[in-house]
Amino acid sequence: MEMPNLSPLRRGALAALLTACGAAAHAAGPAELAAGYAAQAAAPPSAARGEQFFTQAHGREWSCASCHGTPPTASGKHAATGKSIAPLAPAFNPDRFTDPAKVEKWFRRNCNDVAGRECSAGEKADVLAWLMTLKK
Repeated sequence: MEMPNLSPLRRGALAALLTACGAAAHAAGPAELAAGYAAQAAAPPSAARGEQFFTQAHGREWSCASCHGTPPTASGKHAATGKSIAPLAPAFNPDRFTDPAKVEKWFRRNCNDVAGRECSAGEKADVLAWLMTLKK
């Protein structure tokens, strides 16, 4: 695929994004998704920033931890509906972060709830980086 008029960094980010989009038909994993988001952000992910983003409020009533718990290694509970939420950390729920379309839907909905906006690619990469550090 010819990508004229793009810097090498943007070409790499675009290639990673296209790869991530192509993976939508196949099972992915949190590491592959985090790598795709990091390429979009053109910055390496930070687990420390991910933990901070997850546990702090962002001008709204809830933080991510309000429903998913801290750390999100056990079942959580939706703050408004009381609906049970399966563990978020991939080591505690291997089905998490395997479908790129579902991950995007999850980030879109939840970032709107906690930040009132869509999360940036860097924020998504950071949160995934932190979640992958949580082990049994």
